[in-house]
Amino acid sequence: MRELDGTLFGPDQPCFGCGPIHSAGFRLRFVEEGEEVLTRFLPDDRYQGPPGLMHGGLVFTLADELAAWVIIARLGKFGFTARFQGKLSRPTRLGLEVTGRARMVRATTRTAEIEAVLSQESSAVFSARFTFVLLDKGATEKLLGRALPEEWQRFAR
Repeated sequence: MRELDGTLFGPDQPCFGCGPIHSAGFRLRFVEEGEEVLTRFLPDDRYQGPPGLMHGGLVFTLADELAAWVIIARLGKFGFTARFQGKLSRPTRLGLEVTGRARMVRATTRTAEIEAVLSQESSAVFSARFTFVLLDKGATEKLLGRALPEEWQRFAR
């Protein structure tokens, strides 16, 4: 089991999913275990949608961030979500730990496909398949509309 470094993109990076100092973010941490990347998250009232349940869009966000870290761990690159197909199979309850597992299904020089499953109390609450595009520095800067921060440059395709 190998812990992944959440400060790869700089100690002050503002990512909602993995930014270690984001005031409202998930502040997720990840470990690589064999072919999978794992994370754990305890949703509280800040992430509520319907009473007692985590907002569905934030459930997707959690899985999307996990899937993105598979690309970082397995390819040493970052990608941008281009497509996903997912299923909310059970409510994600506040106050119960969510365990996430994801793995790479397929990768080319320009895309990566990832499968992710989020569970609570050993039952799947959300499963999805993501397709990410892997961009070079120029295409990334065009997408961002600004220069790519120095800490991010080594992760561009």
